[in-house]
Amino acid sequence: MSLRLGDTAPDFNAETSVGKINFYEYLGTGWGVLFSHPADYTPVCTTELGRTAQLKEEFAKRNVKVLAVSVDPLDKHEGWIKDINETQNTSVEFPIIADPSREVATLYDMIHPNASATATVRSLFIIGPDKAVKLIITYPASTGRNFVEVLRVIDSLQLTAKHSVATPANWVQGEDVIVVPAVSTEDAIKKFPKGVNIVKPYLRYTPQPDAE
Repeated sequence: MSLRLGDTAPDFNAETSVGKINFYEYLGTGWGVLFSHPADYTPVCTTELGRTAQLKEEFAKRNVKVLAVSVDPLDKHEGWIKDINETQNTSVEFPIIADPSREVATLYDMIHPNASATATVRSLFIIGPDKAVKLIITYPASTGRNFVEVLRVIDSLQLTAKHSVATPANWVQGEDVIVVPAVSTEDAIKKFPKGVNIVKPYLRYTPQPDAE
């Protein structure tokens, strides 16, 4: 059965480019991004892993740990990482899981027979501190993932986990947010001292609560 939003992310033990890990122990009490690649030495994925490495500090300041998974063995990962570092002008330090037995791929439903009977599709999972799946995106092989969007979604998830708000279309850090319907306007005015802009009874904006 495929994973859905709100499901508990399966735990696993794996060999990776930085040694053996337990997934839950690796994540600790923070957030996680797990993303898959159909194979090593693929051009689009080379740029994705490079971009992820370049964003190391952005993930760290959000308390997010990233790790990738490929069905190729560990020795191929080592050579691929060298290529990534060279061509993308970076240093890949996060784990790349070696999953030749497809254990992780099966747990996370990353094998889609209509795409490939053996290789993983390019899925990305955001996992919260409660180990629940917060976001799932699956990309075609030809389209590189937008990691600025991944960071934007993490910002939204972390904000909405703390406050009774939702984020509107195209929202980015610092912009106004939406008061969730479960909060009455009377309570919203008390809860959000920066003010509440009532456009419609169901559409109410307030400045981002934790913005400086």
